Amino acid sequence: MKIVVIGGVAAGPKAASRARRRDPDAEITIIEKGNLLSYAGCGLPYFISGDIHDCNELICTPAGTVRNEVFFQNVKNIKALTRTFAESIDREKQEVKVVNLESQEHFTVPYDKLILATGASHFKPPIEGINLYRIFNLGHPDDAMDIYNTAKSNDVKKAALFGAGLIGIETTEALTKQGVEVVIIEMQDQLLPRILDVETASILTRYLTSQDVEVRLSEKAVRLEGDDRSNVRKVITNKGEAEADMIITAIGVRPNIELAKNAGLKIGETGAIWVDEYLQTSDQNIYAGGDCVENTHLITGEKVYIPLGSTANKHGRIIGNNITGGSETFKGVLGTTIFKIFDYTVGCTGLSEKAAREKGYSIVTCLAPGPDTAHYYPIHDTIITKLVVNADNGKILGAQVIGPGDVDKRLDVIVTCISNEDTVKELADLDLCYAPPYSNAIDNIAHAANIIRNKMEGLAKSLSPIEVKSRIDSDEDFILLDVRTPPELHKAQIEDKRVKHIPLGKLRERIDELPRDKEIIAYCAISLRGYEAQRILDGYGFKDVKFMDGGIATWPY
Repeated sequence: MKIVVIGGVAAGPKAASRARRRDPDAEITIIEKGNLLSYAGCGLPYFISGDIHDCNELICTPAGTVRNEVFFQNVKNIKALTRTFAESIDREKQEVKVVNLESQEHFTVPYDKLILATGASHFKPPIEGINLYRIFNLGHPDDAMDIYNTAKSNDVKKAALFGAGLIGIETTEALTKQGVEVVIIEMQDQLLPRILDVETASILTRYLTSQDVEVRLSEKAVRLEGDDRSNVRKVITNKGEAEADMIITAIGVRPNIELAKNAGLKIGETGAIWVDEYLQTSDQNIYAGGDCVENTHLITGEKVYIPLGSTANKHGRIIGNNITGGSETFKGVLGTTIFKIFDYTVGCTGLSEKAAREKGYSIVTCLAPGPDTAHYYPIHDTIITKLVVNADNGKILGAQVIGPGDVDKRLDVIVTCISNEDTVKELADLDLCYAPPYSNAIDNIAHAANIIRNKMEGLAKSLSPIEVKSRIDSDEDFILLDVRTPPELHKAQIEDKRVKHIPLGKLRERIDELPRDKEIIAYCAISLRGYEAQRILDGYGFKDVKFMDGGIATWPY
């Protein structure tokens, strides 16, 4: 059997390697237009930052062997044609017309089974000056090398990043580590608008600002200006201007579908290649995977385009199985994402609150700050968990976790629960590992689940920090009840004339100081005492009491 793979980065080599392990006799060929094979694109920002000292490490096996044509031939008996461009597919003849980009030789490669792993391309904004020098995308090791060398130039002091997606955020840290000042210019009114809600995005914005990163939201670049050597020097926006000696465009990618489209293959509703649950295209002899295809969302059942390296590798394995006689399905994705930015980790999965509301779900949410280990253990950091839950049945729809603490293991537990269609009770009841150096007796995510349960049972009544700020701005007549201890007031305060301070331990004896005819919103550091205050006041017959979800820890103003 002749197996041909078009695309040599993630899904393609994975599919080829899996096929070889299952079929030692197949004739397997990889066609790759670039000069590198199977490189770790997700590691590129860490080369720019200096955390990875040699870019070649991103194209090596864990044993240190470079994954080049010789490696694929000698180790896997797979023929890899680099610097070779697939021009067209003749489905009737079952052959691919290609051209060697160096010799310009044209030839055809026959196939019995064809795999499309053509990936995606970065999008450059069509604005004046976009062809100046020192304007980069980050999608290939060559890009990373160019960005690294440019950041090291003596006349490069400031960089502008267009777009606040994952690549942009990760590159922010990388450039900052090289001593380059960074300004993020984002058209939307928040960072990472596709995956984070406004509360978690605001926490991230506040943190980036504390790290001397300038964040400009609701602002769009309209023109670039350069010097007499055609190096970019300034960004003109719809709101002003920003000096910039280099620019990274990170405003998204587009699936590479031209080859499939020209071959008459079905293109999905998202604009990516349509595939069925077996990752088979509309042609039974052609499969596709990775960043060029659309997926099914595990919660909504809708088609989505969420390109991720982890998904591409899963696709590759399944395709490798199926073209060699297997019958394995790919259920879909949750869009699980995690990234590091300075000392913070940000992760999310499933639906955001905004997305869930747009899909018509009746939802309940919470913000749960807390330490990632026992509070009395000498080493602990804060994490903030936001859960999005279906109010009708308690099933978890999504989560966002952010902070300097241990985020990844919490997020992975939630991913597992969503995949199993678990409820918040089932999340709270999980027999998670516990010891003071690793977690609290009731872990942060179990605590978040219990907050949701309290809300669904009518015990907990809350407002988000965004809603509280809206109340403040509207000049409504209510009481902001701060139940923290006096020493805590010096750390952070909400500046408003309606704030009244009564420590939780004094609340019962000073209960008559509070009016019963006004709305009362209690808050503390992380919302636990705010909730306690709400329950105390409820018990004393107060009729309109709420607490601020997340407390001061999530107050972004």
